[in-house]
Amino acid sequence: MRRHLVTGLLAAGLTLTLGARPAQSQDIVVTLLGTGNPMPAMNRFGPSTLVQVGSHRFLFDAGRGALQHLAQINTRWADIDGVFLTHLHSDHVVGLPDLWLTGWLVAPGRDHALPVWGPEGTSSLLAGLATAFAFDIGMRIADEHASPEGVRMISHEIHEGIVYQQDGVTVTAFEVDHAPVKPALGYRIDFGGHAVVLSGDTRVSENLIRHAVGVDLLVHEVVSPESMRRSGRNPERVQTVIDHHTTAEQAGAVFARVQPRLAVFSHIGQPDATTDELLAATRKTYAGPVEVGEDLMVIQIGTRIDVRRPAPVRP
Repeated sequence: MRRHLVTGLLAAGLTLTLGARPAQSQDIVVTLLGTGNPMPAMNRFGPSTLVQVGSHRFLFDAGRGALQHLAQINTRWADIDGVFLTHLHSDHVVGLPDLWLTGWLVAPGRDHALPVWGPEGTSSLLAGLATAFAFDIGMRIADEHASPEGVRMISHEIHEGIVYQQDGVTVTAFEVDHAPVKPALGYRIDFGGHAVVLSGDTRVSENLIRHAVGVDLLVHEVVSPESMRRSGRNPERVQTVIDHHTTAEQAGAVFARVQPRLAVFSHIGQPDATTDELLAATRKTYAGPVEVGEDLMVIQIGTRIDVRRPAPVRP
């Protein structure tokens, strides 16, 4: 029997929880740091997801505000074991310089190199950042004695297949359909008999479905055509954006084929897309457990799945 429990967090700082169970050694804990898109919205920061597996902490994408939300959940940048990029659109990487440089400097400060996995072009991105911030890096090392090793990033340009395997953790990259962006990747994380799939940006993808069948958690992007059209942007550009992503109704059809224990929407197209309209469209094609993600939502996966939502911030 599936158990899908929703509990609430007591405080926006996320240091105290109500009804949360202690993480077991074989659990996977997923925190949606940012569930938004390029829009500079305060309710949805840029796309970024923290996955805790055993003693490892991995970040998938590094959108706007990722460092602030890591700080909010008391997770130090020094403790992040690596970053996986789905693709190189700006909204997925614009938070990386802040994570990298501020996290290097803020006590206790990072003192070891950071591995970064991503598609072709990742090495150029990291080299460009090192050039852009060369003055700051040099001054911090000379003046503040910051660790030269702690500011180093190690690029791993990857293709479809297993890209990380250590201590019982397996991370598999697979291609999705975000054309004309090629390659664009999704990721599957396996640990302790449980599995999580993160879609990245994609249209309906048969390859994603193959990699996701029967997983515990599928975190999938979604676009709301209704909210996109409400935005008042150029209609042709709006339609292009819609065509590059997955609608809630289409995602429901994907969920019906995958049959995850839980499906969660993230990277939500337009921050004013409502839960009601997204779920109403999803229910046309899928009757199983589904949640609309929020920034700082925590999903703990073990023998049962707990979903903990952040408490609403009072004005």
